[in-house]
Amino acid sequence: ILVDFPGFNLRMARYARRLGLKVFYFIPPKVWAWNQKRVEVLRKYTDRIFIIFPFEKTFYENRGISVEYFGNPLVDEVEGFRINSGGSGEWRKSVGPDRRPVVALLPGSRRREIRALLPAMVRMAADHTDYQFVVAGAPSLEPSFYEPFLAGSGVGIVFGQTYHLLESAEAGVITSGTATLETALFDVPQVVVYRTGPLAYAIAKRIIKIKFISLVNLVLGHELVREVIQKDIYGSAGPVLAGILVDERTAGEIREGYRELREKLGEKGASGRIAARMVELVKGERE
Repeated sequence: ILVDFPGFNLRMARYARRLGLKVFYFIPPKVWAWNQKRVEVLRKYTDRIFIIFPFEKTFYENRGISVEYFGNPLVDEVEGFRINSGGSGEWRKSVGPDRRPVVALLPGSRRREIRALLPAMVRMAADHTDYQFVVAGAPSLEPSFYEPFLAGSGVGIVFGQTYHLLESAEAGVITSGTATLETALFDVPQVVVYRTGPLAYAIAKRIIKIKFISLVNLVLGHELVREVIQKDIYGSAGPVLAGILVDERTAGEIREGYRELREKLGEKGASGRIAARMVELVKGERE
């Protein structure tokens, strides 16, 4: 049973196949986005792959790969947190006396993307002084890294508390990645942003073959949350955030779209259903 990490696990798949073992791959590489040469490796060296996004199923089936979808484990992660968190009120008390509504800023975890995105996010805070803007700091980075970006802005920061922050937020400015899906599962209207260097972006445009960058829009198959890519982040994403904050209809439409998203992601217990199916296949109870 291989899980994620394709650089290592695709080699393991070849080795296991030579030993005559059944090979199941849970969370295979995102070949639908880039490096489709790996499709042939998956077809040749795996017996079954188990995916966590519904749109992947058609992609793999069209390429002759046995694939099954039982939901997304992130649903369990978020729901488990919400059951045990005690609600946002206690957390807000613990972080300070500020009672203004919260806007979550998730600028990513890599230094380069934070440098590219956080200054624009902080500028947005000055336009909405009725709101408390809070950054989800990356636990892998030292607090001092953030100080030049936040000094004098009134923007707060927390570390290792991203889910608490999202549970408390009225809206979010979110860097593209898994965080967009987590934000949606917390029912937080969002604008999705991404910016990288011109050369890196030019290369990415040539090799990445997807219509959207946010997992929310990819799962739904249409644009629900606005994506601001490689533009003036403040000038382009700022008005979108303002629309979410001042127009209840805009925020409501996003939350309504999240209902469809949750249906596509499935009920809790995806990992358990996948494990049970693997046992069935090993025992040969049904094909």
